[in-house]
Amino acid sequence: MLAFSPVHDAAAAAGSVVGWLAELLTPLGGAATAAAIVLFTIAVRLLISPLTVAQVRAERRRAALAPQLRQLQQRYAGDPATLQSELFALYRRAGASPVAGCLPALLQAPFFLVMYRLFGTGDGAGGLLDARLAGVPLGWHLGDGVSPSVLVVFGVLLAALLVLARFLSRRAQRAAASAGAPTDQPGAALLARVIPLLPYGTVLLALVVPLAAVLYLVTTTGWTVAEHVLLRRPQPVPAEAIDER
Repeated sequence: MLAFSPVHDAAAAAGSVVGWLAELLTPLGGAATAAAIVLFTIAVRLLISPLTVAQVRAERRRAALAPQLRQLQQRYAGDPATLQSELFALYRRAGASPVAGCLPALLQAPFFLVMYRLFGTGDGAGGLLDARLAGVPLGWHLGDGVSPSVLVVFGVLLAALLVLARFLSRRAQRAAASAGAPTDQPGAALLARVIPLLPYGTVLLALVVPLAAVLYLVTTTGWTVAEHVLLRRPQPVPAEAIDER
């Protein structure tokens, strides 16, 4: 299916790099390919980290405007046309954009698509998924059967993924609370309940993808947690917001 598609070609190229890394890590024995997947995932996340930094900066610029946005929303609550005009004027004066944080996220999407294609479906992986980690093939799904070694390997990775998802969920809850978004608008309350649950989607995904993809999910989620700790540290509350309270 689409054997000559750009995604297939990119996945094949990525598979070649992982294979090369696995050869370099041959002294690790049976864990060489698993370690290569982890290192390759880290390298990709490091490569696209400037996009993440740009996204965080855009988020902080929007957060700094939050008190003024709330004031405008209250002042022009009954005049949507004027409110929209004033909001655009505010963003223009501040040199910010309401969609500035979306572009970096969209640019990251192709990288994650290729990574999932490689580790989730095995497209372009060659014989990489035949390698083993603690006796479990990297192409093994939980649905293929459960043995003591499968329980140990998947259990450890799923537990790690659950801890990471819990961290991201709590961060999402705190971010929603600090944003002070109105909950009386249609769908706002439902959205506030759903967003903290999204990180657990990776845990559910890990139940149906092969071991190689689970390794990828744990590594990339761990990197995301590190980015939250280093780049998304809580910022001082603006003086305007303190005055409003």
